[in-house]
Amino acid sequence: ETAETVVVYYIDAAGTLKTIRGAYHADTGTVDFPVTHFSSFSLGNNPVYFNDVPDNAWYYKPVTFVAARGITLGIGGGLFGPDKQITRGEFIVMLMRAYGIEPDTNPTDNFADAGSDYYTNYLAAAKRLGITKGIGDNLYAPVSYISRQDIFTLLYRALDVLGELPAKTKTVDLEAFADYGSISDYALTAVKTFVEAGVVSGSDGMLAPTSLSTRAQMAQVLYNLLSK
Repeated sequence: ETAETVVVYYIDAAGTLKTIRGAYHADTGTVDFPVTHFSSFSLGNNPVYFNDVPDNAWYYKPVTFVAARGITLGIGGGLFGPDKQITRGEFIVMLMRAYGIEPDTNPTDNFADAGSDYYTNYLAAAKRLGITKGIGDNLYAPVSYISRQDIFTLLYRALDVLGELPAKTKTVDLEAFADYGSISDYALTAVKTFVEAGVVSGSDGMLAPTSLSTRAQMAQVLYNLLSK
């Protein structure tokens, strides 16, 4: 086993294994996971391999971590697509799966462009919970690529709903980043929170808030949050 592929299962009444949040911590030698009800739980090892994720890649551990938990199923054909830009629909599904937020079964209210796809019911749940307000005019734009600042904003709202916003570990002056002025007002609190929590560090003095994110970068962000 490797730390990234050790997962926690909730065993339901039918004996079905359902992956829940949890991670192995080498410093304590324990697997820690949150619970909301008394149930039977089990640990397992669930390695998932992709042909385009070599073990010497910087994103190997993050991708291995999220894949073991079913947060992402890849893009098909044994591929993960680490360098592919992530769409808004792909992201909302990864976010909801990462934190165990179930999709709505029979949604009565959804975005006008939610369609009938793998992300449809997840979008309904995200709208109902206030995790996303869309882009205006009751639209979400699920097939459009998502910016980094929108990723941080949706993450912030989801963690706020769950009462799990990351703790501040350092004081950071956002204005020290050369592109600070390009952060939209709606995203400022979210970006500041994740920078001060050490989840986001930027690169070469830049936060690149309006840049698009790749699937590998998204895996890294979720790994930073979920493996702690």
